[in-house]
Amino acid sequence: MKIISTTAAPQAIGPYSQAIALDGLLFTSGQIPLTADGAKVEGDIAAQTEQVFNNLEGIVTSAGATLSDVVKVTVFMTDLGEFAAMNAVFAKRFGEHRPARSTVQVVALPTGARVEIEAIARLPR
Repeated sequence: MKIISTTAAPQAIGPYSQAIALDGLLFTSGQIPLTADGAKVEGDIAAQTEQVFNNLEGIVTSAGATLSDVVKVTVFMTDLGEFAAMNAVFAKRFGEHRPARSTVQVVALPTGARVEIEAIARLPR
């Protein structure tokens, strides 16, 4: 196992790593809408989802991959009524790439975030 750590995303706010690389795969921790310096992004679900993707991209890139290498995503939302707005950002950020995805509604997320996303990506050989 190799711990992935980058300043391009917020540092872990608990006893975990931003990501782990293992056997050609990258497993990211869930990313919430915090900037790299730890400030919470306020605003609507679209603004929060954009920041989450900034964080995911920073982590994935630091491991040598791209968002096109993502094979599975899990999205946690506090209100599935905002699904369409989150999905629009999701589609924009992935472009033509379509990873597998699960989306679930949860009661709450850290720091009062409205969305959290974790990803699994393949790493280049």
